[in-house]
Amino acid sequence: MTTLGSVAGALLTYWLGAWLGRDRVRSLIIRTPLMKPSDFERTERWFLKHGTKAVFFGRMVPLFRSLISLPAGAERMPMWRFLSLTTLGSLIGNAGFVVAGYQLGANWQDVDEYAGIFQKAVIAVAALAVVVFVVVRIRERGRSKANVQ
Repeated sequence: MTTLGSVAGALLTYWLGAWLGRDRVRSLIIRTPLMKPSDFERTERWFLKHGTKAVFFGRMVPLFRSLISLPAGAERMPMWRFLSLTTLGSLIGNAGFVVAGYQLGANWQDVDEYAGIFQKAVIAVAALAVVVFVVVRIRERGRSKANVQ
């Protein structure tokens, strides 16, 4: 049931990406403050090269698992491939939590504690990456304005 729920949620996000399409997603990203067309193009190249691995392994990483379906849909990853990778990755990731909970028996809350720590670490790394990105972009913008004057 956990895998079925994961796949259902992933499909909704995939369809959102497909509905928006590559051009709309690109347009939204370009209009986002501090973003450049090259950001989208670099991300698109990365996804075209590593998208299969990203969809599969992304199912096992908190936060990332909720977002990876959007570019998969926008890039029109074949549905059979998306469903296969999503189902298998979700099955493995969810099974890990279910088995750990079963093995811990009455101490199953310990899994939640460690999963929470892992999730917080992933969020902290993502937040740090956003802060670094913003600082770098603001500095670039300042340098480019100084060079123009």
